[in-house]
Order: sequence, then structure tokens, then C-alpha cells
Amino acid sequence: MNIIKLPLLFVIFLVHCQSPNVISSLAETGPIGNEAMISTTHPLATEVGLGILQKGGNAIDAAIAVQFSLSVVYPQAGNIGGGGFAVIRLDDGTVATLDFREKAPQSATKDMYLDADGNVIKELSKIGHLASGVPGSVAGMWELHQKYGQLPWADLVSPAVNLAANGHQLTEFTAKSLNNKQRDFIKVNSYQPWVVKEEDWNKGDTIYQKDLATTLSLIENKGRDGFYKGIVADLIATEMQSGGGLITQKDLIAYEPIWRAALKGTYKGFTIHVMAPPSSGGIALLQLLQGAEKYDFKKLGHNSAQMIHIKTELERRVYADRATFLGDADFYPVPVDQLLDPNYNKERFSSILEKKATLSTEIKEGTVNVIESIETTHFSIVDKAGNSIGITTTLNGNFGSAVMVKDGGFFLNNEMDDFSVKPGTPNMFGLIGGKANAIAPEKRMLSSMTPTIVEKDGKLFLVTGSPGGSTIITTVFQNIINVIDFEMTLHDAINAKRAHSQWLPDVILIEENAISEEAITTLEQMGHQLKFMPEIGKINAILVRPDGTLEGGPDYLRSDSYAIGY
Repeated sequence: MNIIKLPLLFVIFLVHCQSPNVISSLAETGPIGNEAMISTTHPLATEVGLGILQKGGNAIDAAIAVQFSLSVVYPQAGNIGGGGFAVIRLDDGTVATLDFREKAPQSATKDMYLDADGNVIKELSKIGHLASGVPGSVAGMWELHQKYGQLPWADLVSPAVNLAANGHQLTEFTAKSLNNKQRDFIKVNSYQPWVVKEEDWNKGDTIYQKDLATTLSLIENKGRDGFYKGIVADLIATEMQSGGGLITQKDLIAYEPIWRAALKGTYKGFTIHVMAPPSSGGIALLQLLQGAEKYDFKKLGHNSAQMIHIKTELERRVYADRATFLGDADFYPVPVDQLLDPNYNKERFSSILEKKATLSTEIKEGTVNVIESIETTHFSIVDKAGNSIGITTTLNGNFGSAVMVKDGGFFLNNEMDDFSVKPGTPNMFGLIGGKANAIAPEKRMLSSMTPTIVEKDGKLFLVTGSPGGSTIITTVFQNIINVIDFEMTLHDAINAKRAHSQWLPDVILIEENAISEEAITTLEQMGHQLKFMPEIGKINAILVRPDGTLEGGPDYLRSDSYAIGY
């Protein structure tokens, strides 16, 4: 086994002191590199990705290694039991996107979360075995490697095996996440997984994951078959049977990721590359940017009342379209061309009033009262050849379904909640859906994940993405506006306070201390309802600066994110 083991302090010393090509971090920017950059949500995963790049791997190799490492060090969202999307831009300008989103099991049914009276059974699609879709992450990484990988597969998985077997220390963020989920861990698991602890988890606690190390070793040695066939597949099927879930060995063997044509749009001279459905994020982002094109946000002022009002009005209309039209295009005729037609969006946004809020009920009927939290993760990588990749990956909710596969050591997702379990009924993020996103066997559930690559004058400019459930789309939207309209450094663009609105509930979520008291009063006078939150989204991005150097954008104020360049 070829194991990469890079202590964090050594990597920091290496990056900032030893390499002649490294430029030290500046106060107003993130880390800067001349050749390559990697930004992920956990320092140890970033170290692993750096090691792969320095070993001669490309951006895709590094991304695969990061994905597996996050399944160890960031169990609330990093995963082998979930899925996601990848947007890739090669050094020659070729753009590709890979859909490794989870799928509904073959025995899933449209009304599987409803009681005899047609009412939604509370929590059934959110925690426990029945909430899980067929995982896509391992198959996705294998597919990426088959098409673009340079280093041997085993070299990319072995760092994660090492982390799981030899242990690592918890960050404060992950310790708190584990503590907050104890009740669900106990409720849905028939045994006591390692995450269950009588006393609180604390920053600095060392965790060892022997079962996960064994699972990863099988994947290291057998590729995708080490997960979708044999021992691990049997463990998943047995876990499902014991808890009333639906995933079978047949479901696992049948799973395949899909290469999809990227969607492309423009914004004020920049080209935007995004995911097609079942990502709703790509279409929604391009619609938002079309609507924003006619506004001078810089003149309005960053996070001014007028800017937030306009942004909110755009978002309400786009999210109403999301609820009505979007789903898995393999199962439902999603009107992509219409939704991205400039004439359609000009008409769609024509009802926006300059000084008055439009109630969501006036856009489309419905009612939602809450938006719950999510744990997804995004990472961005650019290698020395100029290849770039952005991957957004998730278990959906925090630790997914809370089910850890016995003897397998990994969590299963709760992505079935991303379907419309009943038309007009919101999921955990307050998102409404209809027929387009109804449950069907082997269908992929709609997602808000929005990995995005931006070009300027035909060259790479920005790789970005975020976790955050329904707030992912608006977080990426704001990141792009901050960089392009407000000409911020990536560091400042990410640290800037955020706001979010969607079709329903009829409220603007705003990060604390994001706007002035005067702006609060003005927005309320316009008819907006405001709700303040500690944080929205967690960007990990990379910006190509005018001189060709790369600025890393870790969202360190809101997470454990860490970027390294060389």
C-alpha cells in the first residue's frame, strides 16, 4: 500500500517557506500560488490533495483523493455513502460535467412516505434507513479516474485508508456536529457506532475508524467493485434489511454515473459553466445572472437595502420556477431551453417593483414555515497544467440518514427527502416540488448543488461552489457578483456577509451584522420580512488573478476550510 502521510505543520512550512514558487498570503487576499491551488473544507483533506499534485497527479486525481479523505475527516458531509456533481475544465478549454447523484432504489414508490390518508409521515424521508438513495460517490470517483486520471487508483485512495486506520484529531466544528446528532445516531442504529459517546466529543479528540479503513481498502484494491459488489455491498444490503430500507445488491450493481453536457451562460462578458438537471443549481444560477445583468449592483451598494431587495425579487421568481419545472430530465421533460431563454426571463422579471416586495403567494401559491440546516461540502482544485475541477458532494442532511453501515464504518445519505414526497409539501430546506420531482424507481432526486466554473476571455477565471441546501444557489450567485460586479479579491468576496431568499417561505435570511439598521428599516417598509442567521453557505473557490497567479478562497470564517497553493 502506497500511503501519503503529510503532517499539517510540515505542509504549512513546506508551502510558505521552502518552495521558491510560493507567494506568502497577503492580508487582503487568500493564499496565493503561481502554479496550482486547492481549497477544501478540511485541512487534512487539503494536505492530501496537495500531496497528490506534488506527486504528479492532475486536478482530477487530487479531487478523487480529497473526496475519499473527506469521507474520513468530515463524516457529516464528506462521503462514500452519498453523491454529487463535478464540473471540469481542462487546460485546452474542454468542459465536462459528471452526475454522480444518488438514485431512488428500484422498489421505491411515489407515495412511499405517505400514510393511508395521504399525509406525509413525519421524518420518514429524513432519518433512518428508508431515507437513503443508492450512493453514487464511489462510482463517480471511479468514472473520473477512468476518463481523466493519471496516477494509479490505489495511490488516490490510500491516503484516506491511512487517515482512517491511524486516526486524526477532531476539529471543533466536527466535534459540535457529532454532539448535536447523538439522539438520531442512537435512534436509528441497532448497534452502537463509534460516533455515539456518553460524554461530549471535544476538539482534539483522536478518532480511529477501523471499519471504514477496511471498506476503503477494499475500494483501493478493487475499484468501484470494492463498494458495489462483494463484502461492502452485502453489508449495505444487510443494513437495509435490518432497518426497513430499500437498497439491495441489485440496486448497487445497477448504479452508473452519467456524463452530461454542461449548461453555459454569460454574465457581463464572462462565460459561466454549470451542471444540467438533476441539478437545479445550474439553471437557477443562469436565470439569476440573466436577471442581474441589467442592474448596476456596484452603484446600488454592497448589501444595501436596494441591492438585497432586487436580489430577493429575482430569487423568488427563480425558485418558483424551480419548484414547478425542475427534476431528473431522464424522467421528466424539463424545459431547459425555455427557462434559459432571455426573452422568457425578461418577461419573468418584468413584474419586479423598485420599492415594493412581491409576496411569494403572488408568484405561486404555497406555504412553508422553515428552512433547516444542511451539511454538504464543496472543493475546488486547479493544477499546474491549468486543469480545474469543482466538486459538490453531500449526504444531504447533517450525517445524512444518521445510519452508519454496521461493520462498514460509513454513513448513508438521506437524499430521498430531496424528492417531492407529496406535491406542495416542503422538504427539510423549505423547497416545494411537484410532478417533475416525484419519486420513481432509479430516478435521481433534484438537487441545489451548484459547482460552477467561470471563464474570462476564453480563459479560466473562477472555480466556485458551496454547501447550504437551498442557499447553495444564492451563495454561489453572491460569490460571482462580489468578484465581478464589486471587483473584490476572492478573500473579501467570500468573507462578505450574505443574504438568501427563495420562493417560500416569504422571508429574507440575512447573516448577522450584514446590513445597517437603516437598511433593515427600509426593507421592512418595502414589505420584506427579515430573519437573521449566524451563517449562510461555506464557499471553497479559486480565482485566477490578472497576473495569472491563483488565489485560494477557503471560507475559514464559517468552517474548517483550508487552501494551499504552490
